[in-house]
Amino acid sequence: MTEHHVALVTGASSGIGRGIATRLAADGMTVIAAARRVDRLKELAAEADGVIEPYELDVTDRAAVQSAVDDVVARHGRLDVLVANAGVMPLSRLDAGLVDEWDQMIDVNVRGLLHGIAAALPHFTRQERGHFVTIASIGAHQVTPTAAVYCGTKYAAWAITEGLRLESPPWLRVTTISPGVVESELANTISDPIARDFMVEYRRDAISPSAIGDAVAYAVGTAPNVDVSEIVIRPASQR
Repeated sequence: MTEHHVALVTGASSGIGRGIATRLAADGMTVIAAARRVDRLKELAAEADGVIEPYELDVTDRAAVQSAVDDVVARHGRLDVLVANAGVMPLSRLDAGLVDEWDQMIDVNVRGLLHGIAAALPHFTRQERGHFVTIASIGAHQVTPTAAVYCGTKYAAWAITEGLRLESPPWLRVTTISPGVVESELANTISDPIARDFMVEYRRDAISPSAIGDAVAYAVGTAPNVDVSEIVIRPASQR
């Protein structure tokens, strides 16, 4: 059992998740980098300045999330931080009727978050310590055209995380990180041509995923009696 703090980061194969995993590992944490694309995770682990363990995981599979969290605790004896970062963003206007893509966003962005909470909360309760970090979005605070469903899932993620914070005892810390435009592959999943064209201009100015990693590192690195409830972080040009 390692004495280093242990963090599980979902959606860690690229973009924000990769930035978070890299930063936490560099800070001395043992990081379990979880995602579906295990080849990307192995590359990340090989490049990391610190301990990163790749872990294949689909957050929409509740049993798989439970098994992953239980396995981390069994192997390391603890779980200190769960970063719920996995997310998808296939934007479209509502009148495009892309219901399957709406369902995908709900499954990953909302159910995936809930699966992580359900799996980790009993372990945090037994330990009487732990830190949940949800990666929401600026879309949890404002709605843009083509993003109604995506923003709805991020509003939900914000509300669920805030509800968890209000319900939790003082030893459990809960943080929501709401990024603005960040360099990532999220926009690559947009199949609707109207949304895709809109995002070209909207995402013209973007910040590095490392900026989000820095924000997460700050939140989890504060004293145990300090709860960083939310950080909104975006390009200075994004007003």
